This record gives sequence, C-alpha cells and structure tokens, in this order.
Amino acid sequence: MPSSEALILDICKQGDSLKMGLFGQGKAVPTLWHYNLVPVSFSELLSLSSELISVLKRPIKDPSSRNEQLKSLQKIGQLFWDHLLSRSIKERLKNNQSCVLTLSLDEELIYLPWELIFDGKDFLCLKFSLGRLVRSRGDSNFLQYRELSDSLKMLVLADPNGDLKSAYNEGLNIKNQFIHKTRKVCVDFKSLRIDRNYVRKYICDYDIVHFAGHCEFNKREFQKSGWVLSDGLFKIEDILRMGQSYSLPALIFSNACHSAYTHKGLIDSEYQKASYGMASAFLYAGVRHYIGAIRKIEDNSSLIFAREFYTRLISGVSVGESLRLSKLKVIKEFGLQGMHWVSYLLYGYPGFVFFGHHRYREKRLNSAVFCKKIPFKSGLTAFAACVIFALAFLLLTFNPAKFYLFLNARSEYRKGDNHAAIVLGEKLAGVDRDFLEIYPIIADSWQRLGEKDKARKYYFQYALRSEKLNNNRHLIRAYIKLGWFYHFDGQYEKARELYEKAVRLSRRMNDKTSEAVVLRKLAVWYMDNGDFEHPLDLLTKSISINLEKRNNFENDRNLACDYFDVGVVFASKNDYAAAKEFYEKSRRIFERLNLRNELSGCYFNLGKICLFEKEYNKALEYYFKGLTIDKQQQNRLNLGLGYNMIGELYMEMDDLAVAEEYFKASADICDAIGSRMCSATVHYNLGLLYKRERRKSLAREHWRKSQEIYRSVDPGRYRQIRGLLAELDNI
Repeated sequence: MPSSEALILDICKQGDSLKMGLFGQGKAVPTLWHYNLVPVSFSELLSLSSELISVLKRPIKDPSSRNEQLKSLQKIGQLFWDHLLSRSIKERLKNNQSCVLTLSLDEELIYLPWELIFDGKDFLCLKFSLGRLVRSRGDSNFLQYRELSDSLKMLVLADPNGDLKSAYNEGLNIKNQFIHKTRKVCVDFKSLRIDRNYVRKYICDYDIVHFAGHCEFNKREFQKSGWVLSDGLFKIEDILRMGQSYSLPALIFSNACHSAYTHKGLIDSEYQKASYGMASAFLYAGVRHYIGAIRKIEDNSSLIFAREFYTRLISGVSVGESLRLSKLKVIKEFGLQGMHWVSYLLYGYPGFVFFGHHRYREKRLNSAVFCKKIPFKSGLTAFAACVIFALAFLLLTFNPAKFYLFLNARSEYRKGDNHAAIVLGEKLAGVDRDFLEIYPIIADSWQRLGEKDKARKYYFQYALRSEKLNNNRHLIRAYIKLGWFYHFDGQYEKARELYEKAVRLSRRMNDKTSEAVVLRKLAVWYMDNGDFEHPLDLLTKSISINLEKRNNFENDRNLACDYFDVGVVFASKNDYAAAKEFYEKSRRIFERLNLRNELSGCYFNLGKICLFEKEYNKALEYYFKGLTIDKQQQNRLNLGLGYNMIGELYMEMDDLAVAEEYFKASADICDAIGSRMCSATVHYNLGLLYKRERRKSLAREHWRKSQEIYRSVDPGRYRQIRGLLAELDNI
C-alpha cells in the first residue's frame, strides 16, 4: 500500500555524480541512511535548461500553442526525471501519495528545476507539498529566529506607490480574510506612501509579512535591488543589516511579481537573479519561510493565488500544502496550460503549520540540512533558475553570506575600527577575489592607519581586478581612488593622469555620478597647484549633477563634498562669509548622513575660518570636535593634519610652547606613516617657530626636511624655503 509519510530528498554534488537518498521523516529516526550515486552529465542538464527556457519564452497566440507549450514542458520535465534521480527514488516518489517532500540541496544544485520534474503523470510541485532547504558554508549561530506564540501578528504592505490597483485589492482582500475568519492573528494593513523608514522600523514587529507591489533590480549591483517603496528601495543590504540585530518575521510572502522593470517576455534572467537575491537575503537574515514570485504574472491569477493561499493557511493547513493547493486553484481557474502555477516557490520546511491546535516545529533532520546553507551563487529556483546556470560562467553572482561579511567590514570601517575592517575585508577577499566592493574598504583602512604601501597594494588590486572583470563602473572608482592616493602624496602628474582616465570612462559609460566625483577631485587638484579659477566651474558642474539625483545617499554625500570644496575656494579668496556658508551646508548634510570622517574635515575648516577672523576660542572648539572624531576613527592621517592645524592656531596666539608640542606630535605621526605633504608642511611650520625663538640650528634642520620634500612636488615652495634659509645667517 503506498505510503504518505513525510519525506526528505537529500542530494549532494559529488564530482560528476549526484549522491542522493530519500528518507522517511517519521517519529523513528533511521539508524542507517542509504544513498545512491547517480552519474550525470552536467552539460546535458545545461542543454535541457536552455531548452526549457526557450519553451517558456515561446510566444502564445492561441489555445493550441498553449497546449504545445505544456506538452514540451512535460517532456523536458520527464527528461530531468530520467537524468537526475536514481531508479529506487523514482519508484518511491511515483508510488507515494501526496505528502510533505523536503528538498535538501547543495548550493551547487539550486539552479536545477526540481519543482518541474515530471514523473509521467505529475509535476513534483503539484503532487507534493514541496519546500527547499539549502546547505551553505558559514556559521548560522548569529541568526535570531523568531519564536511564535499562539496569537500572531501580520503586516500587509500593498501598493506602496499608489500605481497598482490590483495590488491594493489583493492586500485588502487578505486583510478581510483574516478579520472575518480567525481571531488568532492581528492584521495591520498599510497602503500608499509606504517609505523605507516605515518598513525598517516595523517589519520586525510581525510574524507574517505579505508584500504586494513592484520589485526592482539593479543590473550592476544586485544587492541594491529590492521592494519599490514611496521614497526608494527597501534593499537586500537593508535586509541583511537588520538580520544582525533583530528577529525577522517567520514568513515573508513577496508577491512582487509586477516588476517595475519592464520586459517583453515573462522571463528575464537578471530579473530572476534579483528575485532570488531577495529570497536568499531574507533567509540569511533569519526568515524561516520565504515565498516569492519568480516571474511576472497576471494580476488576476496573483490575487486568486494569494487569496487561496491564506484561506488554506488560516484553516490550519501547512505552508507547503497551502502553496500546492493554491497552485491547483489557479490551474482550476486558468488551466494547467496557463502556466500561472509555475510562478511561486517556497524556501523553508513545507510541513510547518502557522494556525492550528498543534503547530509543527521544523524537524531536525540532520545538522547539515539546517546549517543555514544559503547558496553562494545566485542561481534561480525552479525553471527560471536554469537561466542563471546558463549565465553562471559569465555573470558575477550575488552571495548573501559574502555580502553579510562585506556589510560588517564596512560597518567596522565607519565606526573607526580599521583593524577589524581589514581583518574582515581580507577574509572576504581571500574567499572571493572578485568581490570588488571590499578592496577600497581595505585600502582606505590601511590609508587611515598610515600604511601607505599596503593601501597602495589594495588600490592597485582594485583597479586590476576591475579591469580583468571588465567592470567599468568599479574601474572608474579605482582610478579615482588611486588618483587621490597619488594626489595626497604630492605626485600630481600621476594623479592628473588617473583623474582624466576616470573622466573619459565615466562619460563613455554615461556614469554621471562618477563623473561628478572626478570633477570635484580635479577641482581640488587645481587648487593644490595654485589655480583657483578653474575649480569653481568644475564644482558647479558637479553640484548640478548631484542636485539632479537628490535623496540618493551617494549623491547627497557627493553634494556635501562639493559644498565643502566650494567653501575652500571662497576661503582662498578671503571671502570668509561665503566660505562659512558652504562649510555649514556641507556640515548639515554630513551630520544627516552620519558621515563622521567627512564631518571632521568640516569642523577643521570651520575652525580655520574662525582663526582667520581672530575668533581663537571658537576655532579651538571646532578643532577639538574634529580631533575627537579622528581619534574615534583611529585616523592617523587626519590626526597628523589636525595636530598641525592646532599648532598653527597656538603659534598665531603666540603660545609657542604649546604650538611646539602639537607640531612635534604632528611630525611624529606624519613621518611615521610617510605622509609626505603633511610632513613638509609641519616641518616648515616648526622652522618658522624656531626662527621666531632664534633657535637657528633647529629652524635650519626642519626647513631642510621640508625643502627636500618640496623639491620634487612644489618648486615654488622649495625656492621660498631656500630664501628663508639664506636669511637665517642674517638673524
């Protein structure tokens, strides 16, 4: 007699074979777990995957075309059945009644369309309550899974932008279902003007969240894909960051099939890639069950599916069975050949019951199954995953585990723990040399610590890896970073060459944001070379670009930097009122964005204006605000500059003893970290101080140190010091 016990299909990749076993999930745990080794041809699987995608993208003109499409899908599904599974497993699955079937998969196998395997009579996703668990490397101890009580809270987010009437109706319908059918759940309904802060603040207050709206993806950076809200995107990086501190909902149903990204076909590989990125981010952040729509579907079928799913879920049916019965419902409404049923996929244990007298708990099948194995590759699930497999050799894939490590490294850098940022960053770079975003964090951290050679090494690696991967967006940023490195070191011609490369490439790529950054760097370059006419024109162009893209973090930061440098231009012209106005504009934005490192520069430059205006106490107040930040950030480079500026202030106040202390502190740091331009300035200032004290030998010693640096980078200052040295003999 056929069995209806819950089953686990455990499959691992082992060389050119699949190691698989089918186990009963009963009360008695088997002593021996038997596996079969099935040789497979991955090239044939790739070919089948490509063929399946072609079938699903085939234009449908009439009912006969739909029937042909379904027959082709069944034939390909049966070929997967023949290729993937052992004979004993096929016999057991074919003879088994409808039951819970948990797929326990290696990360390398997520691209295969397991749900669409066809046994000659049924597709697996229609016969079984199906859910996926994926093994992935990494530690899951940090995850904070949500504990559920008998009374659940649900949040329905519908039509955030007010442009999807069907999404609004879907959300309202779900709310009414819960209100009228059960008192075991408290439902909050939110529609229109749903912004990012609302979602960030409240999503963790709920056990179940249903989202109906647009989902948008970023082709260049998949981690910046996400739900489209009224003021921007709730992104993958937001999800992962929240998982560090909060327990996320137990179930997320992301019915974001009405993609804001329009495409003529129903299936688009990059859209699917981003869709899977959202799923894996939620899972990695601690969501136990995630249901997503993996392709665009029609509004009517979306509403019917969601309504049926929650009807079943409320009545005490498990999450996997609710999903299966909802697929059967849309098949009843639109026919098997309508293909609406292929759109939904479940990650998580399918036998879990959210509403009922006895809520099932996820059973501990085996430590490997529940070790939080989120896939490293952004392969797609079900049929659409096959597209990703086809492109896996060409596209840099999104990996939530690595991105989580990246977020921690960036967080440590922003907090000022440069050593921790370097350790995390180098760990990530060791795992994935092509994770380009990590290189500037490592390089900037070393730069802060004054380790010039190590900083330069990672700036060069950033440029070389970007060039090798043909990633022009990152290559532009690498040119800018390297240019600024040489710029700050006084190697102006090298810096100018790199800036010009970045300008040409950004214009060719129509990357306006990067172009604005380079224009600002060039403006500073001109100022440091004594030209104060060109900078204002360049900064005006940069401001214009950034103003067009306000309320974007990167552009807002760039705009604040523009205002800061405009302040420098006006200060050089002795227009202190205008300089102060632009420094204050810059400061307000930096404070709003919580950019501590940049805020330090604002405080020091505001202090410089106060010094020029003889407001010495106010100048000191600003300087020490900046100094406090630099100490917190462990920014040795800025500390060297800051001590020098404080020394200049005390020398202006004629307190030469205190000035000497700060100049020496600055010189010690700048000489130790090899900051040549800072060293040249502070040794020049020490020479001036000792001249005033008529300590000629010390003045000569420090001016010669300064002169030696200026010899190659600033001939004008070199000649000035030569004149000062000649005057010493006449004192």
